[in-house]
Formats: sequence, C-alpha cells, structure tokens
Amino acid sequence: MYRVLLVEDDSQIREVVGDYFKRREKIVPDFAEDGNAGLAKVLNGEYDLILLDIMMPGLDGFELCKIIRKRSDIPVVFLTGKVREEDILYGYELGADDYIVKPFSIAVLYSKLLALLERTKTEPAPKRIITSGQITLDPVRFEVRVSGEVVDLPPKEYQILKYMMEHPGTAVTRRLLLAVAWGDDMYITERVIDNRVKNLRKLLRKEGSRIRTLIGVGYRFD
Repeated sequence: MYRVLLVEDDSQIREVVGDYFKRREKIVPDFAEDGNAGLAKVLNGEYDLILLDIMMPGLDGFELCKIIRKRSDIPVVFLTGKVREEDILYGYELGADDYIVKPFSIAVLYSKLLALLERTKTEPAPKRIITSGQITLDPVRFEVRVSGEVVDLPPKEYQILKYMMEHPGTAVTRRLLLAVAWGDDMYITERVIDNRVKNLRKLLRKEGSRIRTLIGVGYRFD
C-alpha cells in the first residue's frame, strides 16, 4: 500500500480523488486543504508521494515543493490548471516528477501515480541516530542525551530539536517550527514558539547555546 498526500484547496477535487482512490487497493489518500496544512502534514507524516495544487491559500505549491526538496527525494506531482509553458518548466526545475493539468481523468491520474510509485519504490530507510556535539537524539527510542545523560524533553521541544538537528546551519523560521511541532494549529503564536525554544535551551544546558536567535527570522542550530 502506498500513502499519497493531496494538497488541494478545491474540496470537490479532494472528494473525487478520495472516493476513487479508496475504491482501489494500492493507494491510500490523505488530504490537506491549503499550503500551510500541507506543510504540517509533510513534516509530521510519512508519505510515498505528494500531489500538489499550485494556486492555494498560504504557501503555494511551488513554495511547498521547494521545502519538500530540501529534505526529501519523495516523488512530487503537480496537479494544476496553470498551463503556461514557463510554469510547467519551473515546476520541473524545482524537482517535480510530473505535471498533470486540470481537468483530468481520475482513472488516468490514478494509473500515472501508481506507475510512478512502482518505479520509484524503495525500502524505507531506517531511522538513524543523530549526533551533534554532546547531543544525541534517537528517533526510535524518542530519547535525547546530553553528554551521555538522558534529558527528558517535552514532545514539542523534542520535535523542534529534531528538526533543527536534521538541518544544522539552516535558518528556521518560526512559521516552520509552528508547522513542525503544532501541525496546522494556526492559533499558536510566535511568542509560544519563543518560550518553547527558551525552555529547550535550558534543558540542553551548555549545549543550548548552539541554538542561535536570528533577529526578524527565527533560529539556527550551529
């Protein structure tokens, strides 16, 4: 069974795709209604393929594809009404695997996705232990150690640390951390994120100073 995420703001398309895919046996669909919700699901879920609309509220499909490509080689297919050649070429430049133009045949869509999934099928990589300086994070045991000693991190602080350790030296915005740790709960404010990062620094003791504040941007793990 393959898990496919459709990020699409048109509820009719989500319903049609969901009904058709669920009647088949090989693809299990999941859905996000806009770019921000899609980002949250991409960061917190495990999928075999991402199907993206381009024109959406919040993050558009191109921006979401850029984020996906920075962290994964998962197949990405654009599903969109944008038919200009420059848009299609730009999608491929971003790393898209295919480009399906609306309106489309649902049967053809299903067959194309299944063919792509079968062609790119790989065994899931084992979750690796991440080590940086005196910090060790084990994603299988959900455990963090500092200088060999287990540190009991709350779930949100753990998710923030894991993402930062997976992207060392990279500027991470507060909006991205919101999606990482809170999913699509957009009622969380940036102040809450700052408080969680402050608590994370404290729990990491001396190693906490490696989380740098980038004024007007967010944070960076050095």
